Amino acid sequence: MKSKAGSITVIATAAVTLLSFIIFYFGTAGFWDMGILDRLNQRTSVTNKRIYIIGIDDRTLEQYGPVNTWSRDIPAQLVELLNKDLEARPAVIGFDVIYSEKTDEEGDSHFADACKEAGNVVAALSFSFKEMPERDKKGNMAYNPYYVDYVIEPYEELKDSVICGYANTAVDHDGFVRQAMAYLDHEGERIYSLSSQIYKNYQESQGKEAVFPAVYGRGNRYYFSYSGKPGGYNVVSMADVLNGTVDPRLFQDAIVLVGAYAVGMQDSYSTAISHNSQMYGVEIHANIIDALLKGKTQLPVSPFLYATVSALLCGIFFVVIRRAKIIPVSVGTGVLVILDVLFARFMYEQGILVPVVLVPAVLILLYGERVIEGYLAEILRRRRVVNVFKQYVAPQIVEKISKDTDFELVLGGENRQIAVLFVDIRGFTTMSESLRPEEVVEILNEYLSLTTKSIFDNGGTLDKFVGDATMAVFNAPFALDDYIFKAVCTAWDMKAGADAIAEKFEKRFGKSVAFGIGINCGEAVVGNIGCEFRMDYTAIGDTVNTAARLESNAERGQILISEAVYEAVKDRVEVTPVGEMPLKGKSKGVFVYQVDEVRKSWVEKK
Repeated sequence: MKSKAGSITVIATAAVTLLSFIIFYFGTAGFWDMGILDRLNQRTSVTNKRIYIIGIDDRTLEQYGPVNTWSRDIPAQLVELLNKDLEARPAVIGFDVIYSEKTDEEGDSHFADACKEAGNVVAALSFSFKEMPERDKKGNMAYNPYYVDYVIEPYEELKDSVICGYANTAVDHDGFVRQAMAYLDHEGERIYSLSSQIYKNYQESQGKEAVFPAVYGRGNRYYFSYSGKPGGYNVVSMADVLNGTVDPRLFQDAIVLVGAYAVGMQDSYSTAISHNSQMYGVEIHANIIDALLKGKTQLPVSPFLYATVSALLCGIFFVVIRRAKIIPVSVGTGVLVILDVLFARFMYEQGILVPVVLVPAVLILLYGERVIEGYLAEILRRRRVVNVFKQYVAPQIVEKISKDTDFELVLGGENRQIAVLFVDIRGFTTMSESLRPEEVVEILNEYLSLTTKSIFDNGGTLDKFVGDATMAVFNAPFALDDYIFKAVCTAWDMKAGADAIAEKFEKRFGKSVAFGIGINCGEAVVGNIGCEFRMDYTAIGDTVNTAARLESNAERGQILISEAVYEAVKDRVEVTPVGEMPLKGKSKGVFVYQVDEVRKSWVEKK
């Protein structure tokens, strides 16, 4: 049996582990819990004070009109103004605006010349992507969502005067920006993203090497940590810079980003750090550059590695919770969930993005299964207890047992005041010798049915059958009101029922039998007696022995009660004193009474 149970456990554990692996593998590949990861990991920090945003804001638009009507003299003036003092000019100026079409020739040339002379300008271009099937490095066919369909570039003269970076924004499947692209190889040339190119130029201006993070996927992407929410960086109006309100020396050796900072320009996105408010594209570039400078970038964990480790953990958890009690299991589950969150946070700080919901979700499912299984096992256990007690306990007692959450079938007993009744069929042995076996069983079953019904009707507990004898206890295992009198009433019901049965069998077999009944009360040890695999609920002690002796001395149809029983019920019964009766095994006799009548009014009350 143990071997079979062990095999089932092994199979169940293997199934749980395999199913967990599948959930973790595909769950990690999809990263469907990114919203929760955002709230756990994306936290504002000190933004880089050397990153400035010159915003094309509402005040600028009011002063100069819509951007598409501007002469390129305006951005040219900005570049010249920022670079006027060679000792206090910005390290890099990045335009998050695509100047793809020519406007007026003079203005276009002015802007191109100003950028060329400055030598610190990075301009934006844009790739138009479409999904195309192509073979990966292993030769497998797959869809590439970053296939370049065409490029929107600065006009030729400007393109030759600046370094370009593509300004495309990587928006995740849920509509939030939390990834950036490092570079793309297009037509044999490596083109960096706008943020990457600005970062690269800035590092070179500081005499440092630009160290790019590890990337993944066809888009050469990486995750990054935001430092500021919308409005978190130093933002000044382009109009204030052009009209001299802001001193250009403020931007000395800084990274200056020029971009849309007005709602009407439709360059805003939902971001990982601000789910409820949108951030302008130029601010997203500022956050990406900040992350590159601080090394706050991440790669997603390997789905296979994560799925393997997590599935093994869940398999072990499944085995452990089968053997542990529910309270330790509950505490353990809570601890593991907390550890998973802390682990995800720790790995994020190390540059690895790990799902935070998958493992807790599976652990909680396994925990729930364990709770349900335990609940069903408890129901089955109670049903087993009830079925056992139905065989020898009154229905009302069985009902109480089924509702008692603390009741257990365990070895042990207690001292308890009880009444004990023994009843035996007189003349049964002699009669059985002259009848067929099936007739003997029929008679015995009829009598035992009567004794059992009488016991249950009066709230007693059927202790056992011993051949043609029956033993019953009252006031155990649960308290029973007026239990001594109810024991006497049970005997009276047996006597009355026996007369009808005797008449029936006299007609059928020409033979009749009758009961002999003995009742005693007092203290006895009651409880489950036996061993772990076989136990009986019974009572033992002198009180029980005396009741048995009284029954053995009773004549046909006679009910004998001890003096202790008589004193408890004397105002409700009519008796005939029998006198002191010596009992086997006792040095002193017991005064005994024969019950002649149980007063009808008391019978009706019981």
